[in-house]
Amino acid sequence: MGEVLKVGIIGAGGIAQSRHIPALQKLEHKAQVVALYDINHEHAKSIAETFSIPHIPESTEELFEIVDAVIICTPNKFHKELTVAALDAGTHVMCEKPMAMDAAECDTMIEASKRNNKLLTVAYHYRHTDAAIVAKKAIENGDIGAPLVIRIQALRRRKVPGWGVFTNKELQGGGSLIDYGCHLLDLGLWLLGENIQPVEVLGKTYNKLSKQPGQINDWGQFNHETFNVDDHVTSFITFSNHLSMQFECSWSANIKEDKMHLSLSGENGGINLYPFEIYQAQYGAYFTNSTNVTHNEDVAAERQALNFVNSCLGEEEIVVKAEEARNVNLLIDAIYSSNEFERSIKL
Repeated sequence: MGEVLKVGIIGAGGIAQSRHIPALQKLEHKAQVVALYDINHEHAKSIAETFSIPHIPESTEELFEIVDAVIICTPNKFHKELTVAALDAGTHVMCEKPMAMDAAECDTMIEASKRNNKLLTVAYHYRHTDAAIVAKKAIENGDIGAPLVIRIQALRRRKVPGWGVFTNKELQGGGSLIDYGCHLLDLGLWLLGENIQPVEVLGKTYNKLSKQPGQINDWGQFNHETFNVDDHVTSFITFSNHLSMQFECSWSANIKEDKMHLSLSGENGGINLYPFEIYQAQYGAYFTNSTNVTHNEDVAAERQALNFVNSCLGEEEIVVKAEEARNVNLLIDAIYSSNEFERSIKL
């Protein structure tokens, strides 16, 4: 048996319980969740008992002393502070998405990672789905040629999260964009490749639906009077190589049904992820190639955990690099700024 990575979890909320702890506990030959910290110590005790986690430290400093790596599952406001503290304490870090409240905070986190020569990654697990992996291989193989236009829609009909602090602007920094849309933004940028640079962003944010009384909402109740984050966002983003992105996300849209769409049109073909299809014109005819690759987030969570553990142990390269996650925050900042100043933002 090789080296076993000792992992600590900071934040005992839903994402730790439903995704990170179960995924890590399937890797007991490589990793062990040895500690769980939450600002609510009694809650941490309860969750630790449920998952048989042996240590419930009373401070993050105490946790850092007994682990090799941490996963940070707190509200966005605390991502930077806890990540820097963990890195300075000599532990590797996976931070839940988004990386931070803004790109400037991301830069501080990256500097801490480099200063301490410790791994820093962000939990953009959509990259680990079958659909994303096959799309990446097809694009890198040249099946669609140079990308020209990418279209993204991450839309929910009436699903504002009525739990946690998702609608608290002070703790989260925003709403549907920084919580949900960030996943598809990250996936889109990853598929486009390393050599693209955003140039200009035009964005609009909305929250009129969620400020109305008498809401119908599938994901619990929230206070419409104090709702002050975005529930719907649209944007148009251009890149240095004349590529453009049409991006839209929503927690609460008046549409028939939820919709997740990501497609790219290139010089030689096109690709659609949900369902997975490749479109080409060959031999004087139109070709549509399809295959059954899915968007299974449970499988993706397990792959993400394995990639993090193996990367901490020096056995493989991390899939989500901190600098890439920082670029997602850069676009989020620009979309929010564009709406605030009612003009496009040059980057």
